[in-house]
Amino acid sequence: MRMLTGDSTAETFRFVPQSVAAFGSTVIVEGCDTARNIAWVHAWTVADGIITQVREYFNTALTVTRFEDSGEIVPASSGAGRFPCVWESSVSGRVGKSVPGLVLAI
Repeated sequence: MRMLTGDSTAETFRFVPQSVAAFGSTVIVEGCDTARNIAWVHAWTVADGIITQVREYFNTALTVTRFEDSGEIVPASSGAGRFPCVWESSVSGRVGKSVPGLVLAI
């Protein structure tokens, strides 16, 4: 946080994207810095060509699923209530350590 707000005197961190994917108004960008053992994923919400929201995840294996509310109640045991995976991070395994997983529903 200090680095992002300009309070840090430490060396700068460069965000170099290694993959970009878009799903409707959501853009997913990921990259890693293997020298620092950091993997990152940004989830941007874009409206009219402007980034209106940024979610940032460090050292997290992110899975993005498509969530569509049909208004129908489906029992979890039926299997029909599963949401399709549309994207999975691929660089989190390159940082040389175990990272937690997270599901982002869009």
